[in-house]
Amino acid sequence: MEASKQTIQQIERTLRKVIAKFPPEAEPVMTDLHLLISNYTGEIRTYNDDDEELDRCVVEEWIKSSDENFYDDIVPILRNCIESLRPSIEQMSVLQPFSFVLIDEDHETLQDLVIIDSEETVMLDSTLLDGLEEDLDTFLKQLLED
Repeated sequence: MEASKQTIQQIERTLRKVIAKFPPEAEPVMTDLHLLISNYTGEIRTYNDDDEELDRCVVEEWIKSSDENFYDDIVPILRNCIESLRPSIEQMSVLQPFSFVLIDEDHETLQDLVIIDSEETVMLDSTLLDGLEEDLDTFLKQLLED
């Protein structure tokens, strides 16, 4: 999926509004930032860990998207928008490390988008994390058997 310039601007605008809610001079808080995106309404809603809505916008290009890979396709777009605002994001009064997380309607994690840790931004690739839990279980089992 290719994002239009207007879509990029809408996403970055809502991210800037969220950033503004955490000015550098404010008392730091501990939270992750959650993005809920509806492929039916095209709406992006951002939340903190307490499920308090921080901002919302509508991406017209995504309204009534019937793309079965919608969420997989928007991940690189969201990551690029977050990366483009990295200097401002790193100045937010949010305790590090913190994450940008893509969530579903039930507020369950679909995918971690970006982890911000000190001066390092880590982009997560879902294929990197595939099978990690099983590998850790196998490793622990072998460790306990020895």
